[in-house]
Amino acid sequence: MWTASSRGRMAEIEKKTRRYPTDLTDEEWSQVEPLLPKPGTTGRQRRIDLREVLNAIRYLARTGCGWRMLPVHFPPWQTVYWWFRRFVRLFLFSTIHGLAVMIDRERVGREASPSAGILDSQTVKAPAPGAERSFDGAKKIVGRKRHIAVDTDGRLLMINLTPAGISDSAGAQMILGAIRKRWPWIKHLFADSAYDRGKLMNKAAYLDFVVEVVRRIAAEPGFKVLPRRWIVERTFGWMTRWRRLVRDYEARLDVSEAMVHVAMGGLLLRRIAHP
Repeated sequence: MWTASSRGRMAEIEKKTRRYPTDLTDEEWSQVEPLLPKPGTTGRQRRIDLREVLNAIRYLARTGCGWRMLPVHFPPWQTVYWWFRRFVRLFLFSTIHGLAVMIDRERVGREASPSAGILDSQTVKAPAPGAERSFDGAKKIVGRKRHIAVDTDGRLLMINLTPAGISDSAGAQMILGAIRKRWPWIKHLFADSAYDRGKLMNKAAYLDFVVEVVRRIAAEPGFKVLPRRWIVERTFGWMTRWRRLVRDYEARLDVSEAMVHVAMGGLLLRRIAHP
């Protein structure tokens, strides 16, 4: 929620940026710089400023502009795109995001690895030609589906991108194994009734998960805030504030996933650097 204090905090942060609100502040850059690839010892010396490359990528994700429409203050778009694809191959954005999740949890007094999570999915349009997409009959959308798991504070833990026609339970099965490897201490998962399916429950039991289904209150009319489920909906709200994520513009799934990590990692990085 926007309050007078939060507006003042954002104003103070923007004073520390170079040009745009998405630019890395010095405090944020100090957190990210050690994770970037080091210059090579042979060959031509690196002349590009990787801080400016990251600033351009964050600007593109936040505003939703195209690569060729990056402002002239940034390096040439071809250079930015080349480094972006290299960062994707190095899993840089997922590494930054994963470390930021653990640091932010410790910052608020929690264990670095969560013990509970919440499952849900979001269907978005994917208008990109040649994109891997399909039709979601429930939402009447041609696009992709984001299957995510978040902790009980809403931090993104795992994401799996599929065509929109894949059911929620099938998409969740694909990420259960990944959750067990990446966050081994998670035991309890909350989900809605779409995940109450035999195959999903059997796989969850095999992987030592307890899936608790939070159902709608049918007897009470009107809108009701359901326990746990509102948290993951808030995470989807955080994601779609980054306009590149309002739709899935990427032709490749790994690029689309990287854009999600750019957005959510940037959100956590700002929390850590400017508590």
